[in-house]
Amino acid sequence: MTAKSHQGFEEILADELKELGAINIEVQKRAVSFEGNKELLYKANLCSRFAMRILIPIYTFKCVNPGQLYKGVQKIDWSKYLNVKNTLAVDSAVHSQYFTNSMFVFQKTKDAVVDQFREKFGIRPNVELDDPHLRINVYINENHCTVSIDSSGSSLHKRGYRTEVNAAPLNEVLAAGLIKISGWNGEGNFVNPMCGSGTLLIEAAMAAYNIPAGINRPGFGFQKWPDFDELLWKKVSDEALSKIKQTQLSISGADISPDAIRIARGNIRRANLEDKISIERREFERQVPPKGNGIVIINPPYGERMQEEDILGFYKMMGDGLKNAFDGYEAWILSSNREAMKKVGLRAEKKLAFRAGPLELLFYKYNMYKGL
Repeated sequence: MTAKSHQGFEEILADELKELGAINIEVQKRAVSFEGNKELLYKANLCSRFAMRILIPIYTFKCVNPGQLYKGVQKIDWSKYLNVKNTLAVDSAVHSQYFTNSMFVFQKTKDAVVDQFREKFGIRPNVELDDPHLRINVYINENHCTVSIDSSGSSLHKRGYRTEVNAAPLNEVLAAGLIKISGWNGEGNFVNPMCGSGTLLIEAAMAAYNIPAGINRPGFGFQKWPDFDELLWKKVSDEALSKIKQTQLSISGADISPDAIRIARGNIRRANLEDKISIERREFERQVPPKGNGIVIINPPYGERMQEEDILGFYKMMGDGLKNAFDGYEAWILSSNREAMKKVGLRAEKKLAFRAGPLELLFYKYNMYKGL
C-alpha cells in the first residue's frame, strides 16, 4: 500500500503507520509505502490523521507514449474491481518528459478501462467524478507508470465534520500534522487564538482523546469494493472506538469574526466535541489564555487580501500580544509570508517549512519566557 500526504509529513506518517501495525515501511516524497493485510487497510483509512489517501498499487509498467499507456492499463483485468453497472473515476499525476498533461493521461486510462468492458460485455461502466464505485490512480514518473486503486474514495482530509469554512481554511490533515509537530500531546493547555473555522481545535481534541480521524466520514472507497468485509470493518471500527480516552483537557479558541465563531461552533458540534472545546469571540490583543503553560498555534492571514503596511503591522501586533499575555507557553505561527514573519519581533527557536499545494508554509516556534 501507499499512503499519500503533504511534503514534510512523511516521517510522522511513517511513525503513525508503524503504530497501526504496518510493516516494511519506506519513506518516499509526499508518500509512505508499507505492507499489511485488509484489516490494516481499513484501520489506516479510519485512524490515520496524516494520510490524504491510501492507495493499493496493482500494476507497474514502462510507458513512454500513449499507445503503451493504453495497452498497459488494458493488461489489468478490471472486472475484478468493478462491473458494468458500477461507476469509475481516474486521478492522474505526471512527472515525466514523455507525458506533460495529466488530463490526457486521465482520458487515455479511462478509455482503456471502458473499452475493455465494451469488448467483453458490449456495455461499459460510466464515469462519476464525485462518488464513484472505484477510484483509479495513475502516476507516471518519467518512463514508469503505476496504476493503483484508491481505497479512501474522497481524500481523507475530508473528515465529515466541516461542512462550512471561512476564507483560506487549513485542511484537516495539515492541521493534524502541525499539532503533532508542535509536540502537544494533551498535556498543558492548547490555545488557538485565531481559530477561523475551528479545524485546529477539532483536530487537537480528536488527537488528544484518541478519537479516530475518519469517524465522522460518510464512508470510504473500499466499502464499495466487491471484496468488502462487513464483519471485519465492524471489528476495526469497534476496536478504534474502544480506545477513545476519557480525560479532562483544556482546549480553547477565539476569533474576532462573528462569522468565524458561528462556523467553528457548527463544525465543533458536527464533530461531537461541544463539551471538549471552549470558544469565544474576542480580538487577539484582548485574549487571556488559561493559566499555566501549553501550546498556542496561530494561523494568521498571510496578506493576500491586506495592504502590505497592514499585514506588517498585524504581525507586529501579534508578536507584542504573545509577549504580553502568553508567558510560559510555546507559540507556533504558520504563514507563507516571510517578510511579515520578520515583524513578529521574537527569536524563533525552530523554523520548519512545508508544502501544501502551491504554497510553501513556514512554521516557526517561539518560547515565551517570562520577561521577554
